[in-house]
This record gives sequence, C-alpha cells and structure tokens, in this order.
Amino acid sequence: MKTLVNFLNTKNVEKSDIFIHLKTGIAEANMLRYITQKYVEGQDDVLVLTLLRDLYDSQEYQHLKHLIELKNLLELGWLHQQSFTPVKISEVTPLELLNTAIGLTPSFLKLLQDGTLDLDLPDVKPYADHLEYLQDQFFRIELYQKMSVIRQNVHKHSLGIDRLQNKLKLLENRIKERVEQTLENLVLDKFFKQKKMNNYEQVIFIALLREEYSATDASLREMNALIDLISIDEYERIKNRSLLEEGSHLLGSGIIDYEEILNPFGGISRSFYIMDDVLQSIIHPQKTKKVTRLKLNALVEEQDIFELIDSETSLEDVVLGNETKETLENLMKQVDKEVVSRLVKWGVKSKKSGIDARIIFYGSAGTGKTMTAYSLAKSLKRQVLAFDCSKILSMYVGESEKNVRKIFDTFYELSEKTKTEPILLLNEADQFLGARSSGNITGSDQMHNQMQNIFLEQIENFRGMLIATTNLLENIDKAFSRRFNYKIEFKKPNKRQRLELWNKILPKSAPYRDDFDVAKLAEYSLTGGQINLIVKNTAYKVAVREEPLFALEDFIDEIRKEKDANFDSEKSMGFLNK
Repeated sequence: MKTLVNFLNTKNVEKSDIFIHLKTGIAEANMLRYITQKYVEGQDDVLVLTLLRDLYDSQEYQHLKHLIELKNLLELGWLHQQSFTPVKISEVTPLELLNTAIGLTPSFLKLLQDGTLDLDLPDVKPYADHLEYLQDQFFRIELYQKMSVIRQNVHKHSLGIDRLQNKLKLLENRIKERVEQTLENLVLDKFFKQKKMNNYEQVIFIALLREEYSATDASLREMNALIDLISIDEYERIKNRSLLEEGSHLLGSGIIDYEEILNPFGGISRSFYIMDDVLQSIIHPQKTKKVTRLKLNALVEEQDIFELIDSETSLEDVVLGNETKETLENLMKQVDKEVVSRLVKWGVKSKKSGIDARIIFYGSAGTGKTMTAYSLAKSLKRQVLAFDCSKILSMYVGESEKNVRKIFDTFYELSEKTKTEPILLLNEADQFLGARSSGNITGSDQMHNQMQNIFLEQIENFRGMLIATTNLLENIDKAFSRRFNYKIEFKKPNKRQRLELWNKILPKSAPYRDDFDVAKLAEYSLTGGQINLIVKNTAYKVAVREEPLFALEDFIDEIRKEKDANFDSEKSMGFLNK
C-alpha cells in the first residue's frame, strides 16, 4: 500500500510517485486524490457536484469550469460514470456530468496498488488448462477496450495509447509462444484454426465470450462497440462493419448472431451473441456429443417409424471380399478434409461437410449386408435410423404413398432437430426397388407403382447418406439403379473368409477338445449369418452337459441341421454339401 499512502500524503500531488503515469494536469490529479480519500473511507462513488464544491470556489459558479477536467479523467479511463444506461463519454457534454456519480476504475486502483501499469508477463511456459488460456485472452480484450476509449476520446494523449499498444503486442506474442508449447488441446485455439478466423474476428468472438462468462459490460455486445474495439480511425470503422453484416464469415458460418433492440434514444441497434451450439462446444466440449446422443434417443422414442442403432462393431470387425472392402474404404475417404475440399473445388460437391451417398448392398441372405451397414456407421461415428421396408405393405391401403413421404420427412425432421447426420438404412427394400407393373394393371398394381414413383423421387433428392439392402439386384427397376451411386455386392464367403469368420465368432473363453480343428469347419459352404447361428445353437447344446467341451462333431451336427432346413439350390438329396 506504499503507493496509495504516498499519493494521499504527498503535499504537492505533482510530486507523488504515480503522477508521471497519470498523463494529466495538477487539477485532475487533485480530483483523483479527493475521490481516492473517499474510497478508502468506504465511499465507492462521489457526486460530481459535491466534489467540485469541496475543491473549488462555488461563488458565481466558478466550480463549473472544472467539469471539463473531470471529463478528461473519464476519457483517460481513470474514472467511470455510474449510469444505468451505457453512454459513450465522447458524446456526453461536461454539463451532463454535474448531477451524476463517478468512481475509480480498476485501472486506477491497479496503479495505486502496484505503482505502475507496466505489463508483468510470466515466464513462457505451456498453458496448464483451457481456463488459463482464456484468462490471457480476456486480458487481451481489456487492452483493446482501453485503447478504444483513448482513441475515441483523447487523441492528444498518444503516450497512453502507445504504452497500451506495446503491452498488447507483448501479450499476443506471449499467447502465441505459450500455445506452441502446449500439448493439451486448447478448445478455443483449435476452434479459431478450424474456422479460419482472422485476428479481428477472434477479438470480436473473445469479447462476446467474455460477456458470457462475466456479464459485466453488456454494451460490448452492441455493434458499434465491437467495431470501435478493433478500429483505429473512421476509415477502419467503415471497413470493419463488414465483419458484422449479413454474409460475413462470422454470421454466415453460424458462429454468432444478433437481435435487434430498441435503444434509449428510440433507434434500433444490434446486440450480438455467440450461437448456443458454438458456445456449448467451447464451454463444455466434453459434453456436446453426449447431449446430442441423448436428445436423438429421446426423439426416436416418440415415433414408431425408425429404430435407432448404435453399432458395437466397426468395419475392422467385418469379413468382406476384396472388392467390397475397397469400395467401402473409398467411401470412408469422403470424410477426409482434403478430399472434400478437392470435390468442392471441382464442383462435384455443393457442400463442405458430410457424405452424399445413395448405396445398395445386395447379395444372398446372411452375407452381412445389415451388419456392414451398422459397422460402416460406427467407423464414420454415426448413428443409424433403420426402417424395415416390409412394414410399408402392412399399412392401410391407400395410405402407402403418404407413408413413403413420411419415412423421409421424419428422417429429415430428426436430423434437423438434433443437428446430427445419421445414416438412413432401408432394410429389405426389394418391394420399393422392383420393376414397376405395365400393361393391364389392377388397382393394387397402380397403387404400388405410385408408391414406387414417390420413393424414386425421394431417392433422387435425398440429402445425406442412405443405404438400401436387397437380396435380388436383378429385379431392380433400371430407374432406381441409376439413382444409386454405389452398388456393392455381398458374395458368399470363400474358404479363407469362412475360416476368418469362424475364428471371429467362436467363443474365445470356451473349452474345446484337444482334436478340435476349426479349419475343417471352414470346408463347409456357409454364410456369415449361418455360421453365427450355428455357433449359438452349438453353445446352447454344449452348455447343458456335465462336461461342457466343444467337439468338432457338435458343430457338424448343427451344420447338417442348418443345411437340411435351408431351401437352397445347392443342397443335393442325401448328401451334406461342403
């Protein structure tokens, strides 16, 4: 408190330790000392009229000529005006201050506390956490605010603004150096880089973010206040308005938005704020995905069209043919940022995020079409909204056309409400995709054709990723075939693939007889679905024994039962095919 005591006790104020830092005359310094005395006595603010009467002769209203000096202190940022309505000091006439209350600003109190306003920067070291990084960024905004006040009101005090500019440059360089040394993910810094925000856009964003945390200066949300924050002169104010107008990067990218409010003078002003989803991703980055997931689950429970699937397997867990695997891997690469950027540049894609794909998985039953759809979703970090197409015919006759539209409308509605991009899976889509009836058609055929026409229209205009599964590709109407940009065949697994399937599906912790040879099971021509069923049936049979050991014969017995029950053309009378 040495500086404070020195300021209060020094007989001639111009000889006090902090006078050189004030950049004011003796009259202004005496005003500051008067208010400081009241402050240490427990009085936070002082009436201007009382201050002037106590310090100056009020006869013939001589004290009023000192209002201009008081305004100078407000402009320098040593005092602040207590007002319910935010006002710009440069627009206030000295006489308007007479019946208002004023108090010391944090800047002046810091000067009294430390004896200097020089920036005391810590050693260059990594940020311990995101909050420490935010602390520096919010201090950066304080410096911009102080420079803005000086620029708007006191052009002659160039020493003050030079000092602040030097502090700001030191701070911004220090932030950059500390970020480079920080291994931990700094959410805000990562956000700036992802959105490719320039320095002025960052300052505007941080100023609004500081408002969300502190709510201490609501006027900083106002359009002119934000522009003044980053503008040196009138020319820059005009130029920088484009940063907060329609079509700007900040508004066009959905980073910030504004509401129009009636100001005290009867005009309309814009008050800006950060969009809720952006704000949540910055303040609570670890909670964003979880909240979205719960919301989608809740909405799906309110309707009876879709089943929501969260797959437990990824593409690495699925056994596929080489061609099928290669096609799916190429599909996965569509989410790569460089690939997306390339496609947008060439005009092939119209948007810069997500996958636009309409896919048919076709092949025999049990070859893994549905499981692969789920696994693809897992690899893409998506959920699946699955619809069983066999349900459509169980709906009321005459309502089928409306119900086809309802499938897609509900999908878009769920995606929009939850701001997610689930995959639409249409299982057993044969009846939608089959050739349409022609010639002498019945009323039922006409209804079916109309339903297919609507489905064709929806496929044509589909936005996002759609997978349809079918067993019979040869029966698909050519009009549908052209609408799907990926047609992926699922063949019955060969011997090598069957061995891989057996090894994946067989229970790892189960006991096997010493002579058990899984390679012999791979000799039998089975699909993945059949192998999965055989393993389960065998396990149930073995589990009830007193000595539960898996033997080769147990599996062969179940294979025989599965083959006998399978109405497949490969079966020959009296023989078990391999």
